[in-house]
Amino acid sequence: MASFEGYCVKCREKRQFDGQEVELANGRRAAQGPCPTCGTKINRILGNK
Repeated sequence: MASFEGYCVKCREKRQFDGQEVELANGRRAAQGPCPTCGTKINRILGNK
């Protein structure tokens, strides 16, 4: 697992989260993982390789 920074919608703050890279249904790369504070899933769209 890698560490990413993303915006938690529930906490309304940027958080560091541990997650994994996934490919979305439209083919874009994203990082997904739980918020360390509230547990909500955080999604971060990543650029092209």
